[in-house]
Formats: sequence, C-alpha cells, structure tokens
Amino acid sequence: MHTTIYYFTGTGNSLSVARKIRDILGDTDLVPICSLMQTEEEIISPEGRVGIICPVYDAGVPVIVRNFLKRLNTGKTAYVFGIVTLGGTGGSALKMMDVTLLEKNPTGLNAGFLIRMPNNFPPVSTPPSGEKILSILSSADVEINRITEIIRECKNQKIGMYPISSLMQTVLYGGFVRGVHKADEKFSVSDTCTSCGICVSVCPTENISLEDGKPVYHHRCELCCACLNFCPVQAIDLNLMRGTKGRGRYHYPEVTVRDMIGQKNL
Repeated sequence: MHTTIYYFTGTGNSLSVARKIRDILGDTDLVPICSLMQTEEEIISPEGRVGIICPVYDAGVPVIVRNFLKRLNTGKTAYVFGIVTLGGTGGSALKMMDVTLLEKNPTGLNAGFLIRMPNNFPPVSTPPSGEKILSILSSADVEINRITEIIRECKNQKIGMYPISSLMQTVLYGGFVRGVHKADEKFSVSDTCTSCGICVSVCPTENISLEDGKPVYHHRCELCCACLNFCPVQAIDLNLMRGTKGRGRYHYPEVTVRDMIGQKNL
C-alpha cells in the first residue's frame, strides 16, 4: 500500500522520523507541509495510508500544521496516522490533530503516536549534548521501528489521555496562536553574525531576509527556531523566558541546511 507522509520540521527531528518510516515501509512519498501553504485550496490526500508528522508547540501542533489540517481532505484514504515529536509534554497535540481533521472529514486519526526526541527550544531547557543525544535518538529509533510495524498493518491505535498536557494546552495554546507570527520580535542578533545567510535559507516560512548583512524578520514566524539552532556561530538569541544565551543549540545531526531548504519546495 502506498503511503504519503506530510511533515513539518524546525530542527530536523520530525523530518528524521518521516525519513526512517519511509525507508522501512518503502513506496512512501514525503511532502513538506510548507510547500502546500502558498494557496488556500483544498488538499486532497492520495489513496492509501496518510501520515502527519510534526513537533509539539505549547502542547499543540504548530499553527502552520493546524491550518494545513483544516484544508486536508482524507476522503479516500484508507488509514490516517499522526506522529508528534517532543522533548517534554505534549500528547494532547495528537488530540488536536484528530479534532481538527474531524472538522472537514468523517473520520480523524486511525492511530496516533508520540516520539521523544532531543529538546530544541533553549528558552525552556538546555538542549542535550554528546552521549545524551545519542541515547535519546537510540531510544527513538526503537520506537520508530515499533510504530512503523503498526502503520504497515494499518492497526488502529487509540489516542491516549494526557491530562497535564491537555491542561497546558488550555492555558498556553490560545496565546501562542495569537502571538506566534510576531514572536520574531523577540529574536536578537549579535555582532558575531557573519552574514552567512543560513538563517534565511533554513526558515520554513521565508520569514527572514538579510538587510545590510543582518537578518531581519517579517512577522510570519512559526517559532520553529530553525534560525536559532542552525546559526553556525550562535549569533541569534531568543529573548523569551530564560533566554538562550549560553544555553546551547540543537538540530538533528543528519539534517542539513540543504534539507531545510527542500522543505519549502515540492
């Protein structure tokens, strides 16, 4: 059975999961969600299996993913699964996926899964490094293999109950949605910036340009922090909560700038 996986990634965790599932299943297309957001037309999914893979933001899904789900028609799809990658709490994001799909479709998710990955949001907690990253990714690979066999057999997997995550979503997500596009006002750029333009290249929403050699943000931010985490000299900081100065950076080791550029194109 053919599989189509729609994905959104900020630092490569969700893309890495999508790739590994593709490699195990075979006959799978990866479709970047960013590449479908230039129009407001309905998105009709192909027949077969359909997956949605994305990170958790404020106990929900990224705004760009929620908007995508509102346009997705899964009418002839045999099996729909959702996967969220997370460094902390966020199982309620799967319920959000399911409920949003049901706004347009007779059925939501047939199955939903969580995959724990290295944290990539320094304002909340310092990203892991060294052996800790390897340990987390090794455990994730085991979970990906388990999940992929469930997907291969099109088994239903009930979405669990996540009371703490659901409470966090209730408290945090509305404010996140209202403020996310202008959250880029909280980024700052230090004099160590080399004008390399990597931040421009990796931004999935083309929210950044270079002006006089420095990144300028244009209020289409998804707060994915690709610019923050891919900057080779850590010249970009995010002045939220604990801030990011001296708190380390992370992106999936095998996801490159070229991969991030590819997220914007079919």
